[in-house]
Amino acid sequence: MSSSPSERNDVRNGERTGELDDSFHVFDTTLRDGAQREGINLTVADKLTIARHLDDFGVGFIEGGWPGANPRDTEFFARAREEIDFQHAQLVAFGATRRAGAKAAQDPQVKALLDSGAPVICLVAKSHDRHVELALRTTLDENLEMVRDTVSHLVAQGRRVFVDCEHFFDGYRANPGYAKAVVRAAHEAGASVVVLCDTNGGMLPAQVQAIVHTVLDDTGARLGIHAQDDTGCAVANTLAAVDAGATHVQCTANGYGERVGNSNLFPVVAALELKYGKKVLPDGALSEMTRISHAIAEVVNLTPSTHQPYVGVSAFAHKAGLHASAIKVDPDLYQHIDPDLVGNRIRMLVSDMAGRASIELKGKELGVDISGDRELVGRVVERVKERELKGYTYEAADASFELLLREEAEGRARRYFRVESWRAIVEDRPDGTHANEATVKLWAKGERIVATAEGNGPVNALDRALRVGLERIYPQLAKMELVDYKVRILEGKHGTSSTTRVLISTADGNGEWSTVGVAENVIAASWGALEDAYTYGLLRAGVEPVE
Repeated sequence: MSSSPSERNDVRNGERTGELDDSFHVFDTTLRDGAQREGINLTVADKLTIARHLDDFGVGFIEGGWPGANPRDTEFFARAREEIDFQHAQLVAFGATRRAGAKAAQDPQVKALLDSGAPVICLVAKSHDRHVELALRTTLDENLEMVRDTVSHLVAQGRRVFVDCEHFFDGYRANPGYAKAVVRAAHEAGASVVVLCDTNGGMLPAQVQAIVHTVLDDTGARLGIHAQDDTGCAVANTLAAVDAGATHVQCTANGYGERVGNSNLFPVVAALELKYGKKVLPDGALSEMTRISHAIAEVVNLTPSTHQPYVGVSAFAHKAGLHASAIKVDPDLYQHIDPDLVGNRIRMLVSDMAGRASIELKGKELGVDISGDRELVGRVVERVKERELKGYTYEAADASFELLLREEAEGRARRYFRVESWRAIVEDRPDGTHANEATVKLWAKGERIVATAEGNGPVNALDRALRVGLERIYPQLAKMELVDYKVRILEGKHGTSSTTRVLISTADGNGEWSTVGVAENVIAASWGALEDAYTYGLLRAGVEPVE
């Protein structure tokens, strides 16, 4: 049985004990269980890409799907054999025990598992007596024979076999003797690991720890854990099972999965490496965790969770002035690990809650060191608070804050152009079509410029007009594009005259930055954010301001 939490070494500096071997398994099931999340629809190409990311991360096993059950999974295994040279992971095919009353050697579904070429096969087996009788419509004894026959047949064919005992914890509470009999049947037939599944996700950590400990003692099988997150305890339940002696954890990237999801791979692995001191990844892989998490989110077309432990952009973000003051002295005072260990970073958020320490640390983060000038720091703090009172937010708009900071530090605003006026026209025609046109009048490098453009909406028209006017003088603008646009009404009680905040994200191929604008109408707020976006982009490109 593993050490208790109080006996473990909390590895804050990334030092781990032991070599990577078969004594502990990290098993990823994103491509099967994770793909069952609502909103995720993976192509074969998507699955191959994710498999490469997971292998780069260094998990031991990647469950690729159910070959024979659908053409996509069958194709995935065929292509994975040819297209992926796995460096760390073994590919796993998922399937079920043979049909009742048949023989594993003649079962087409079992044959498809072998034909997949996967070196490891994970079988799902019923371990809840009611599911055996109501879902499989067979006897309890026949179900045990289905487990024995299928496992022994696959082992005889040279495959390593894991068995997922579906609904194990619910089945154990209903009929502990039978649930343990299924574990024994799989173990005695040659299964390398028997995985106890909290399929309905209703268990709590103390229950999981007690049951895993008992089953381990009573069966002698090597045990794994598969936890769903319906109580919000999947990660805690996984670690509780490890505390009780489980040496195989099944997880999904970013916790993707059916209903509310599965045990999240990244906090589980980080806890095992950094809190338990277990070496479960190859050297250097843990520092790739944030990148891998975000890369997989992009493939499945879901926005990365900003508040996800370890890898979220807010995981090491500090807003309160008290926190910032402490972090200035010692980052460990308000952080449980060094974020570099998981490829993340400290972020200082600037808001009306910010004190001097927050502003100083944020300035240093942005490359503007103002820590020696108390008067300057005080002016920046007051200006931030004044503008946030009007509706601005700088915690989500670093570029706008840097422009404000530099203006105070340098005693002048960075200006590449001066706006004389702008206007946007929206024309609603009788035939149901719309026309959007914008005109901007501005000065740049001593030249008066008037530019007009049409666009898909008034903001897009303004953006195009600004580009038409300035790209000849500042060709760097051609590389910049707006990649995100968010509008928030701040005071809905004022109806259509409510204050509006606009956040714009802009990219130039080498990075991305965010700017904010606030006004009583959405077009004016958008213009303010656009001005900041292109001003910051030119600053970032190394262009010297003209005034």
